[in-house]
Amino acid sequence: MPIQHVTQDATAQEINAILASDGAVIVDRLASEEMMDRARAELQPYLDATPVGVDEFSGFQTKRTGALIARSPLCRDLVTHPLVLAAARELLTDATSFQLHLTQVIAIGPGAKAQQIHRDQWAFDFFTFPKGYDVQCNTIWAMSDFTEQNGATRIVPGSNRLADKLQFKLEDTEPAEMSKGSVLIYTGSVYHGGGANQSEETRYAVNITYNRSWLRQEENQYLSVPREIARELPKDLLRLMGYSLGAYALGYIDDLRDPIAAVRPDFAGEGFGDIDQAAAQAKIRQ
Repeated sequence: MPIQHVTQDATAQEINAILASDGAVIVDRLASEEMMDRARAELQPYLDATPVGVDEFSGFQTKRTGALIARSPLCRDLVTHPLVLAAARELLTDATSFQLHLTQVIAIGPGAKAQQIHRDQWAFDFFTFPKGYDVQCNTIWAMSDFTEQNGATRIVPGSNRLADKLQFKLEDTEPAEMSKGSVLIYTGSVYHGGGANQSEETRYAVNITYNRSWLRQEENQYLSVPREIARELPKDLLRLMGYSLGAYALGYIDDLRDPIAAVRPDFAGEGFGDIDQAAAQAKIRQ
């Protein structure tokens, strides 16, 4: 079953319907090629300094460069893209809130082998979440064209509805072929992996993921983004990074203060919350 493509005019509801069925969908040309080139130029010094992976899963010919909010103003626009955030909200609709999980450029070099097929939600200590209960909404933005030859991400469409800890072969997967500026949106429960790069050029992608705010972030945003940079960021981005309550009683600082007060006291305003209201909302989500 091939991976479905939609246009940039697709709604979050249309995207979520495909995610529910297939676990992945490609939005064609959501960003311009120029924007992706400029973002890569911002990050090039960091890409050059990043070492390749130390094991087969991270990739012996693959670089993973993080801290994109601190290092690339243009990547902040990708992180906060309205359609992606709306799709994440649709997928994680029963969560009190969701947060930024990780940001990284994945550069798969020539000769790289295919990555093990896996679920991203295995990052949570391989805990088996209930079938149909999504905890992540993930994106891979094509910083260069994605082809089967250069290591396009491999997806097992519909595997988000299957049991946990399964094993798949290459022939079970479909390549997420897409043009530069397109974005693959996929769930944390769909089985996937980076493809083998059999070309002579490096395949570049921006991997940005989001998760339910009561789970730990894969990339520690508070340490990845220095405080002097965080102080200059807009309120909505800070909230998305985790400077917000994750639920009724998660993430406050010291005397029950709004966590955003640590970097921008002028943005503070959320209190500890109302436990009766939070409990009522939880019952509604059930």
